[in-house]
Amino acid sequence: MKATQEELNYILSPKAIRDRSKQIFDLTLQGKTHFQYHENELTPVVDFVIETIKKNYPDLNIPFHSRWGHFKVGGIDRLKTLNEKIAGLDKAEQARIKLDLVVVSVLLDAGAGEKWSYFESSVNQHFSRSEGLAVASLYMFLNGDFSHDKNHPWQVTALGLKNLTKEKLEAGFQVSSNNPLVGVDGRLGLLKTLGSTLEKNSTHFKNSRPGHIFDFMQAKGSVVEAVDLLRAVLDGLGPIWPGRIELNGVNLGDVWSHSLLGSKDDFKALVPFHKLSQWMTYSLIEPIEAAGVKVQNVHLMTGLPEYRNGGLLLDKNLLSLKDATLMSKAHKPDSELVVEWRALTIVLLDKIGEMVRSKLNKTEANFPLAKVLEGGTWWAGRIAAKEKRADGTPPLKLDSDGTVF
Repeated sequence: MKATQEELNYILSPKAIRDRSKQIFDLTLQGKTHFQYHENELTPVVDFVIETIKKNYPDLNIPFHSRWGHFKVGGIDRLKTLNEKIAGLDKAEQARIKLDLVVVSVLLDAGAGEKWSYFESSVNQHFSRSEGLAVASLYMFLNGDFSHDKNHPWQVTALGLKNLTKEKLEAGFQVSSNNPLVGVDGRLGLLKTLGSTLEKNSTHFKNSRPGHIFDFMQAKGSVVEAVDLLRAVLDGLGPIWPGRIELNGVNLGDVWSHSLLGSKDDFKALVPFHKLSQWMTYSLIEPIEAAGVKVQNVHLMTGLPEYRNGGLLLDKNLLSLKDATLMSKAHKPDSELVVEWRALTIVLLDKIGEMVRSKLNKTEANFPLAKVLEGGTWWAGRIAAKEKRADGTPPLKLDSDGTVF
């Protein structure tokens, strides 16, 4: 697909995510999509989110929605070990190490499936889903599994990723016939492609380490824009995604098309989400700021259209499917039903965020959507899923390859 540079810049922006999602929302109001929107349920959902926020963070001092919270599942400070090991290094190198960790951990954070869990022997507990994946990836990092240099184990290197085997990844995630993990091959492929990408891109990743994205951003100054950090992630990591839609030879990643917006090869039909890239960006902010570079205007980023946030909307009947039989069928990420669900999630997270801020007397600057997600919607989605289904699975069945959800 051909486009101007201006169009390419647009489709890689949060503005495009909101614009195209709004088009899908408007089509839903016109009765043209698979979904119905029940506006009368919006206030009850907002109240449920606020209730969840106050349980999780009574003082409303909420961190950004990011990977870092998952490393502390069960109230255990697992990062203490890493912090002690790297305490003698300068702040920039500490940031690079933590960015190395979080980049790989986020890329491994696609749906694990309902049967998988990670057993942490030191605390004699099982952890599943995102938290389990986080804990497993942390232990693999501490073990040096992503580094080719045994003298410097706490890093991620291009050669370390390219040498990673399926056996080592399965061992790190305790995969077995009794403990199956969805999308192992997809995850391994993603990491190996990351290794190749790191080798080829010295602009964003000096020395072939993902953590050197810190140096790329630091060169822009002591204060940087969140959208510029997202663009660095999209430009730097774009080549790792499985080949889907390309624009001027650029792999767009988490971008899909919808026939109601245009034909398959029409730029106007593209609906971007950049879910993992935004999740990555939110997760990069903390180490970057700890090393002295301020990331501002985080509120310009969007919510994350994944199955917890989207599931909240379905489980609380803010959205419903016109054809209920579709709930029992598995849907691929490129299906128009899933594209619609994710687009509606983007729009409704903005509406929820605005109402949450209003009721809590907060501003967009001091209570951006990243805090509403972390304190409320993601957890509320999990609670709602558990109330509806004992195994806590999402309301829609997803046929995922481990690279989207």
